[in-house]
Amino acid sequence: MTKYLKILVLFLTLSACGQNATQMETPENANEKFAEFITKKKFVAEKFYPGIADEKMRPVLTEKINKIATDFKTVVESEKPTDKKYQQKIGIGLSRFAKIYLELDTEDRERVCSYIEELMDIVELESSNGQLNKFMYGLDPNEFNKEN
Repeated sequence: MTKYLKILVLFLTLSACGQNATQMETPENANEKFAEFITKKKFVAEKFYPGIADEKMRPVLTEKINKIATDFKTVVESEKPTDKKYQQKIGIGLSRFAKIYLELDTEDRERVCSYIEELMDIVELESSNGQLNKFMYGLDPNEFNKEN
């Protein structure tokens, strides 16, 4: 009986550990969409975006966004892609903007977030876990839930 109890406890412990990260099915055309995303011109004027405020920042921002796409691609190609792995890549990617954050105006920060949302859509990731809000507004809405 004790042997079975130990096995049950072990099984439940391992199951609980796996609940923090959800393995994700990668869409078949994800790599093709990443390639398209990387090659398209970014930070240009569009319907709801006036274009980059400081033109000399375009290559810098484009490189940082494309690096996030490359990071996502490595998760896609990993053995077990999970939502947590993608969210970690978002955090790493956003941290690359730290030194230039104050140089970005609101529209450019919004555009950074919308590009990351495009990448999330490619892999069908539903949440950045509050990271995009924190980047955009300097706050994490999940923090409010913990206090209430």
